[in-house]
Amino acid sequence: MYVQGFLIAVPEDKKDAYVAMARSAADKFAEYGVTEIVETWEEDVTDGKHTDFRMATKAEPGEKIVFSWMVWPDKATCDAAHAKMMEDPFWEQLGDMPFDGKRMIWGGFAPVFTMGRND
Repeated sequence: MYVQGFLIAVPEDKKDAYVAMARSAADKFAEYGVTEIVETWEEDVTDGKHTDFRMATKAEPGEKIVFSWMVWPDKATCDAAHAKMMEDPFWEQLGDMPFDGKRMIWGGFAPVFTMGRND
């Protein structure tokens, strides 16, 4: 298993556009081999004194935090998907993102412990 995590700030009034984009992208990622995608919308995000989700994304007033992850069978499948994305015209057809992509935080992670999964 290999996990990619994402953290972004999305304008609150663009929630529907974000969810629509995420649904479209999920179908494409499934073609590439992703086994699970979870998209979450801020419900209870506390402001911190030293750091927090808002500071990390440089969230502006009126933006909500989106915390998401994708589970891949392995890093090789994830890397192959990234290569396919660079050549697939689908991503250009999605149009403008409903958030500022420059403030997106993302990375890949190798699990060291899981609970509740059968893999």
